[in-house]
Amino acid sequence: MTDFAGLKLAHPILRAIADEGYATLPPIQGQAIPPLLKGRDLLGVAQTGTGKTAAFALPLLHRLAENAGAAPSKPHSRRPRALILAPTRELAGQIGDSIRSYGRHLRLRSCVVFGGAPIRPQIKALANGVDVLVATPGRLIDLMNKGHLRLDRVEIFILDEADRMLDMGFIRDVKKIAAALPRRRQTMLFSATMPKAVQGLAGGLLSDPVRVEAAPAATTVEKVEQQVLFVPKDKKRALLGELLNDKGIKRVLIFTRTKHGANRVARHLHQSGVQSDAIHGNKAQNARQRALRDFRSGRIRALVATDIAARGIDVEGVTHVINFDLPNEPESYVHRIGRTARAGAAGVAISFCDHDERAYLRDIEKTIRQSVPVIEDHPYHAPEIANDSGQTRRDMAKRGPQRKKRQRQRRRNSQRSGWAPGKAA
Repeated sequence: MTDFAGLKLAHPILRAIADEGYATLPPIQGQAIPPLLKGRDLLGVAQTGTGKTAAFALPLLHRLAENAGAAPSKPHSRRPRALILAPTRELAGQIGDSIRSYGRHLRLRSCVVFGGAPIRPQIKALANGVDVLVATPGRLIDLMNKGHLRLDRVEIFILDEADRMLDMGFIRDVKKIAAALPRRRQTMLFSATMPKAVQGLAGGLLSDPVRVEAAPAATTVEKVEQQVLFVPKDKKRALLGELLNDKGIKRVLIFTRTKHGANRVARHLHQSGVQSDAIHGNKAQNARQRALRDFRSGRIRALVATDIAARGIDVEGVTHVINFDLPNEPESYVHRIGRTARAGAAGVAISFCDHDERAYLRDIEKTIRQSVPVIEDHPYHAPEIANDSGQTRRDMAKRGPQRKKRQRQRRRNSQRSGWAPGKAA
């Protein structure tokens, strides 16, 4: 199936799709929407940017409108009919925007709730009644505990970016939320990767699910041109400045491993005359929203981000992604570079690699099943890093115990939360 008309969606939804100018049906939507319209549970393996939001939003709106009938009644106070759970404020906001956009011709109400924003307007919106609630786990639990929300009428439950949800420590909240839902419901779970922890969570939430994949797990976007530049750690900021002299880098997303690192890079760029801002967990919500708004509008050319803060970023026209720091988890590399080459456009992902990051690069290349091309034509190329295979072996030997330590810590966290892979949520 290649077009929306063949999906037999409600006419008001097809009108909204036409309003947006969409014509071609992305693969994940073609795979996911037909079984979802039949009421099946679904396990989706898909990254942001593959069209997964519409893959669950369109059938959700269709089913709610269909069940409401020709004359939909006012939604019940504090008792939504559909719940979408997202790990970050940014992602929740973008999902909310999509629900409003696709549902613009339907008489359905939606609301987005997340922490870091005033709670009173959210309480008022819930009291007035909403059909679709989009939420982050922490604020949702807060509203439930204070008696402003009940989930006993939820017909459809969607858990988006489940792998990041677990990475951020939300497993206890997800369990509590799932326990408050009706047993008879339609459930969808989406995840960019499918580690054992996510498989265990899916096993507890889903009933005989259909599995769909937008692309093989942990593979990179084909249209992204990948490069690695070997550079001493103390020369990274200078190299970044050199690269941004290229006017072809029109809109760039720069990743660092830490919040403080993001601030330092953003300050350096600003001092160098590059309009930039940073986004991370220590930033106030209004500051994060302003930075995203400025990045989308083109007021700033560079946005510096940490992995968790950037997980919900879905900005069109990102020409380049620069990994100022290589991530210590190879799956994060896949997520990062997927921020460019959207909607059929080409994109470039440039990674800086210092001595301490050789092992990270090796893990990344193993995960993506290919070598990242090395670019030597830059002022700070460090052949001693490029040729130091012994350093890589020493790093790998050093990381073995560190990896085991992280695994033991994750097991302890799971035990404390009363959840383990394979155990029902």
